[in-house]
Amino acid sequence: MKYIEESKFDVVFTDPLTPCGQIIALKFSIPTVFFLRGVPCAIDMHAAQAPDPPSYVPRLFSQNTDHMTFSQRVKNFLISLSETFTCSVAFSGFESLASDFLQKPMTMTQLLSHGSVWLKRLDFVFDYPMPIMPNMIFIGGINCGQRKPLSQVNSLSSILPPHMATFIRAVLFLSVLSIRAA
Repeated sequence: MKYIEESKFDVVFTDPLTPCGQIIALKFSIPTVFFLRGVPCAIDMHAAQAPDPPSYVPRLFSQNTDHMTFSQRVKNFLISLSETFTCSVAFSGFESLASDFLQKPMTMTQLLSHGSVWLKRLDFVFDYPMPIMPNMIFIGGINCGQRKPLSQVNSLSSILPPHMATFIRAVLFLSVLSIRAA
């Protein structure tokens, strides 16, 4: 602890799922950057004061999409209620640790509410739309290795023998003609 205090770190880069880094950051008044995929119970959204309506944002493992029927919305709401209870039990150990270490009562939401920037390993192309706060940045794919681009196939003749390529072109041409005639 003495080393951390004397080092005068500029920022703590941590995962909020196990908030020990955040507890230390609060103890020494160091800004926090969270790096995460997501926290169960959407506690990250609540801590950042982002809107998280269960009528619009599907819950984890609910198998709902962002286009829900009324019954799916009710199911999503019930899941969000059960998440609140489940996470209060799951994170109670961290809450008591933070309360003891910081000498004041702390909830998990209060603990994470001090995050300066949230680097979320989500990708708006693959994940459902959701409202986010300005300090939440999507960095989806950052953990993925660079792959070679797919090869380009310019023509049938490059992958087939010439007589087969001619045959396939003729079949395609006749198919288009029969569709136009119908």
